[in-house]
Amino acid sequence: MSGCQKAARPLTRGLQNIQQSCFPPMAMRSFTSTTRANSEAAAAVAKTVPDLDPETVTNPKQERALMRSGVKLIGSRRRRAALRTSNNIPFEQLPYQCFQEARKVLAADREEKLKAIETERLRIANVMARDPSTYKGGEQQKQSQLINMQRYLERLKILADINDPIIKKRFEDGQGDMNKPIYRYLADKKWRSYQRLLILQRINQLNIVPDVLPHFEPTADVRLAFSRRNVQPGEFIDSRVSEIPARLNVQVYDKGERLVSVVVIDSDVPVLENDNFTSRCHFLAANIPLSPTETSVPLIKASKDTQLIHPWLPPFAQKGTPYHRYSVFVLQQEPGQTLDVNALKEKVARENFSLRSFVDKFGVEPIGASVFRSIWDEGTIGVMQRHNIEGWDVEFKRKRIESLKPKQKPRGWEARHASTKYRALWR
Repeated sequence: MSGCQKAARPLTRGLQNIQQSCFPPMAMRSFTSTTRANSEAAAAVAKTVPDLDPETVTNPKQERALMRSGVKLIGSRRRRAALRTSNNIPFEQLPYQCFQEARKVLAADREEKLKAIETERLRIANVMARDPSTYKGGEQQKQSQLINMQRYLERLKILADINDPIIKKRFEDGQGDMNKPIYRYLADKKWRSYQRLLILQRINQLNIVPDVLPHFEPTADVRLAFSRRNVQPGEFIDSRVSEIPARLNVQVYDKGERLVSVVVIDSDVPVLENDNFTSRCHFLAANIPLSPTETSVPLIKASKDTQLIHPWLPPFAQKGTPYHRYSVFVLQQEPGQTLDVNALKEKVARENFSLRSFVDKFGVEPIGASVFRSIWDEGTIGVMQRHNIEGWDVEFKRKRIESLKPKQKPRGWEARHASTKYRALWR
């Protein structure tokens, strides 16, 4: 190799390195008629959502996805995990000898209760066929005896199923039939253990009793919601949320269908003339059917011809006033009683509405209630203007009360330094 070649070799290698650094292999491509891969439109890949079983799902994210889709979870997460890892053996066929022997004892006890039920039904039929003149008290004594026998019959129906594990399992899973006495009994017991105590506490704390009614003992569970917003008893609700009519879920625990009236009252309407407060009716409807299985009462769907007396007036609290208490009462009408809506529109006014007078005059019985509160917020003006409610530009201020004590002459240090020469000390 000549000396020139040896001298040119390092120069050639340097030029090759410069060329590779300036033009990397990824940046160089040959001529082609197709488009580049990174410029092609990406195809939308549809995500496959797996089918989730509400009885076996245990992942919290999957649970939330099911609840958002409107599917109610069954049982606790621990129970669902146990079902997921088991062999799906029916509950009645669990291979435990002690369990099966206990079920035999419960089945024998249930057979005895069923025989007692048949006997009691036969006794009731005999009493109904008996002439009232054979009783000392006549028809009144006969009806009293029938009521007691019917009450005892309902108790036997409950005792026949109270120890059945299948019944308790269905109730805990939310699959109970409220037409059956046992499920109504279990639901009533669960409601009285917490929810009833809560609503009684709120009613007493907010002085709904005795401001609205002198006495009240709820026997039905009333749940309040605005659209998808569930309202807890006594909660503050934004005026824009309560602008739309509320939706009630009323669960009764005695059998049969009945007609109820629904009333919404504001107990804190200020009266400037008397420097006092009065009440206003924000909604009133009657003749609404209700049963243990038909629990939904959307106020917006009240019939104008046969049910609606006063349409929904959005709750509002004028600026400067304290919070307003809004009570929602469900009033059960007498059996077979249908109130005349047209007559009530003329007799019952919105302003100065008194629930006590309404209950006494029309013979209705309060069975359930809920309560929420409203206060001035940034959306109150808009709500009042949209519904043509007067007073949106009025602001209430507290009146300064002058002291009733007579003015006294200065004494002590103040009297000695009252002269103008002590002006510098007055401050």
